[in-house]
Amino acid sequence: MSQKKTPPQKAEAAPAKRQKSSTERIFGPAVMSHGFTGVPNILVRGQKRLGLNTAQFNILVQLLSYWMDPAKPPFPSKRKLLERLEMSETTLQKHIRDLEAQGFLRREQQTTAAGDFGSNIYHLDGLVRKLKKLAPDFDDERAEREAARQKTERPNARANARAVAARQRTSAAKTEG
Repeated sequence: MSQKKTPPQKAEAAPAKRQKSSTERIFGPAVMSHGFTGVPNILVRGQKRLGLNTAQFNILVQLLSYWMDPAKPPFPSKRKLLERLEMSETTLQKHIRDLEAQGFLRREQQTTAAGDFGSNIYHLDGLVRKLKKLAPDFDDERAEREAARQKTERPNARANARAVAARQRTSAAKTEG
């Protein structure tokens, strides 16, 4: 009785090695192993346009560092925020009230199972709306920067490309004829 030989199976390809992000390349794995906070560049570059002072900006970034899931707004305690920020509790409360009045956030008071007051929930949909509203301005600015960059980097690029193509056509026509 003869046995059929089965062809050797191909080894499965090893998964492609993940490329490190630019952030990982800049800061290294030890720093990045502690996580990162997503802060949109429009928030950073648009701080003045949004009317945010330095303390308000820092408070928003701190709140963003607690926001891991779009469906679950951040709810750090004031004590935690104060540990991270160098300001008094009165100053923190004033800036949070101002951010709320300006429409960047909305506070919701939590209560514990025992009925005591818990930390605030900070709804940041106002911040998100304001950033989305600024996005077209930043799109226009990016397009202007790109157009200016192309003019300065390659002022005659199109003309040169047309000239090279015309020479190639002329050379090809001479070769054929």
